[in-house]
Amino acid sequence: MAQPSTDILVPDVHGLGWPAKSTAHEREQRMAAAVRVILEGIGEDPDREGLLRTPDRYAQAIMWMTRGYEERLADVINDAVFAEDHDEMVLVRDVDISSLCEHHLVPFTGKVAIAYIPNKLVLGLSKLARIAETFSRRLQVQERLTKQIAVAVQEAIKPRGVAVVMEATHLCMTMRGVQKPGAITVTSCMLGCFRTQQKTREEFLTLMKV
Repeated sequence: MAQPSTDILVPDVHGLGWPAKSTAHEREQRMAAAVRVILEGIGEDPDREGLLRTPDRYAQAIMWMTRGYEERLADVINDAVFAEDHDEMVLVRDVDISSLCEHHLVPFTGKVAIAYIPNKLVLGLSKLARIAETFSRRLQVQERLTKQIAVAVQEAIKPRGVAVVMEATHLCMTMRGVQKPGAITVTSCMLGCFRTQQKTREEFLTLMKV
């Protein structure tokens, strides 16, 4: 059985961005028409007062929630890379994320911790949160989102190692299917010295809980 391609996990010149060929207005119009069909499909009347503008509103909302597709990593970082003789761990934790599950198009929300050990270069702290935001504003699965954040930091400043841990609640588990409110999914990605050195990994996991 053929294995799925992992090319999407490697940042390219566009920073994993895929600018659409059509204009935003054209895409919004097509999505609004599709939402109208969905409303009819569930037995609603898309012409009643409360739903008249729902197709347009939803199209605009989904465009905003997936705007990460057209953001390039280089533009997100925006030259916020600095030469600094710092060789200890840098950790930003409790970064809020929200994304859309690509399987059901419903949200999952949570927090992410991002750490790296510099190798002569450091990244502006806010850019770690911006990287997480960029990749979360796409249709995602949590496992891929976690790895994309880690790989992006690795590509940006070539540190000695990168660690990312994400905890999230998925509405596809709480509102449908098994319906288990409170279930939390934890994913991690360890690169470089975080993967090869147990003490470094343990320090990161300890600092996450402080």
